[in-house]
Amino acid sequence: MFTIGEFSQVTGMTVKTLRFYHEAGLLVPTMVDEQTGYRYYDEAKVETARVIAYLRGLEFPVEEIKDLLRHAEDDGRVLDALERQKASLGDRIRRLKAAVRSLDQFIADERQVKVAMSNTPTLNVEEKTLPPVLIAGVRMRGRYSECGKGFSKIGRGMGRYIAGPCFLLHYDSEYKEDDADFEACFPVRQAKQVDGIAVRELPGGKCVSLLHKGPYEQLSGSYAKVLKYVKDKGYRVVMPTREVYLKGPGMIFKGNPKNYLTEIQIPVADGVTSGR
Repeated sequence: MFTIGEFSQVTGMTVKTLRFYHEAGLLVPTMVDEQTGYRYYDEAKVETARVIAYLRGLEFPVEEIKDLLRHAEDDGRVLDALERQKASLGDRIRRLKAAVRSLDQFIADERQVKVAMSNTPTLNVEEKTLPPVLIAGVRMRGRYSECGKGFSKIGRGMGRYIAGPCFLLHYDSEYKEDDADFEACFPVRQAKQVDGIAVRELPGGKCVSLLHKGPYEQLSGSYAKVLKYVKDKGYRVVMPTREVYLKGPGMIFKGNPKNYLTEIQIPVADGVTSGR
């Protein structure tokens, strides 16, 4: 007979684990001294411990291992349990891979924000050329504050295909409080058909850009600055204009609105836009 310490050395299980398995009724000692409470195990328990260790390595729960040990002679039952566990592990692997992809995207977005902050001073207007980009969009009418519904819909529908921060396309040439025409968008890696979501290429081209730092309620001052630049240069605004939300209230933390980063992008062409 082995003491619990000796049995621990033989099986590679800690004493704490052996005590837990005893209490759970999974690996009961051959004998327990009534006076001292010491546990003793015979050699037959070594093979049981080996089977338990193997099944735990396959992430079988304790209760299911107990059931398998009770029906160890039923090969068909054991095989069915192994098949179910294999399928369960496969599902878990797929979920973990999806979680890794989500983390990769989150980390990439955060790094992109840091690059934008270091390369583009806030409140400085600049001109740049936007490349064409494949986007998934949900066209909406209403208040701008309702755009979150569109972003959520794209997030659920496109998932791992999303390839960058969300943005809005503004189709109105003037501010509208209740009946604004806008489109919630995400850049995507490839097309995928989802009801209610339009996937297409958004043309690139010349734009006037400004990186705004702070709450969305203060965007009007940055818009005034960038639109004055457009007018002074004699450019014509090409609709729709864009707001790219580089850093804002995320899925995990709301964050401090003072640190929100929004890039205003006004596509332009030569020639002044005629007013009304």
